[in-house]
Amino acid sequence: MKSLFKKELSAFFSSITGYIAVGVFLLVTGLVLWVFPGDFNIPDSGFAYLEPLFAIAPWIFLFLVPAVTMRLFSEEKKTGTLEVLFSQPVSDFKIVLAKYLAALVLVILSLLPTLIYFVCVYNLGLDGQSSDTGAELAGIDTGQTFGSYLGLFCLAAVYCAVGLFASSLTDNQIVAFLLAVGGCLFMYLGFGAISGFSSSYGLALDNLGIDAHYKSISRGIIDTRDIVYFVSAVAIFLILAKFKLQSRNWK
Repeated sequence: MKSLFKKELSAFFSSITGYIAVGVFLLVTGLVLWVFPGDFNIPDSGFAYLEPLFAIAPWIFLFLVPAVTMRLFSEEKKTGTLEVLFSQPVSDFKIVLAKYLAALVLVILSLLPTLIYFVCVYNLGLDGQSSDTGAELAGIDTGQTFGSYLGLFCLAAVYCAVGLFASSLTDNQIVAFLLAVGGCLFMYLGFGAISGFSSSYGLALDNLGIDAHYKSISRGIIDTRDIVYFVSAVAIFLILAKFKLQSRNWK
C-alpha cells in the first residue's frame, strides 16, 4: 500500500495536474481575498479575520477536488491497467485507500500555504492596535480560525471520497468529474435544501449534509458528532468504491 500511495502521489506531480491544483487554489483565493474589491476582500473589510477564506474555499474545492480525483480509477480503466493493479498482492480496500490518501495529501498541500494568510491577517491586526494591546491575539480568533481549518480539511476529505467513488464508476474522466461535482454539491447543500420541504425530518435531513457540520466545527468547538459524521461519510464512499471495483468479479 505504501508503494502504491507514493506512486499515486508522484503521478500527480510528474504531470501538470498537481501543480495546477495547488496553483489554481492559491491564485483564486489570493485574488479574491487580497486583490479584487468586494465583500470577501480582507483589507477593505477593516477586520482581522479569515472568514472570507472559509466561505469561498468549499466552492473552489467543489471543482478542484473532482479535477484531482477524476483520473484515479477512470484512467486505469481506460488504459487497461486496472486488472494489472488488482493482480498485485494488495487488498482491494488498500488500493482504494492508497489512491484516496494520495488525493487528500495533494488537497492538503494546496491548503497549507494559506496559513500565510493567517500570518498576514495577524500582523495586520497588530498594526491596527496600540502598543499596550498588541499582545492580544491581534484581534483574530485563533481558536475559531483553526477550527475552520479543521472543518475545511474534513470537507475536503469527504469531497475526495466522493470524487474517488465517482471515478470508480466510469472510464471517462470528464464523466467522472461531472459526477463528482454533482455528488459533492449534493452532499454540501442538497440535504439542507431538501430539509426545507419537511417539517418533521428537517433537522435530521439537514444533519446529513456537510454544510451543517462544516459550520458547526468552524465555530471553533470540536463536537464529536461532527467528527463522527465526517469520518462516517468518508468511510461510506470508500466502501462504495471498493464494492464497485469488486463487482468485476460478480460478472
